[in-house]
Amino acid sequence: MSKVIDINEGNFDQEIINAGNLAVVDFGADWCAPCKKLHPIMDEIAEEYADKIAVGYVDVGESRNVAQKYAVMSVPRLVFFKDGNPVDTIVGLVPKPKIVEKIEAHL
Repeated sequence: MSKVIDINEGNFDQEIINAGNLAVVDFGADWCAPCKKLHPIMDEIAEEYADKIAVGYVDVGESRNVAQKYAVMSVPRLVFFKDGNPVDTIVGLVPKPKIVEKIEAHL
């Protein structure tokens, strides 16, 4: 069972901004092949870091305002939020160790 939270304009603040310490948001789209390859990686990270971080997924087609607010111009894009503020970004499909490295740097 995935611990990745489906994020939309209605729950973004509650799930991400107010999440506490660290949250990672995967901005993607159904039509994006690299995004689909990133999903299982994010599922693993959500499982492994379940007690430490929040992991969310935003479909940029369904939640355009959130995507625009964080200047998401290409997907996949991971945005790392610490205490409600964006602190880091990864653009494109990257290997899991690169994502884990960023998470560990901000914990």
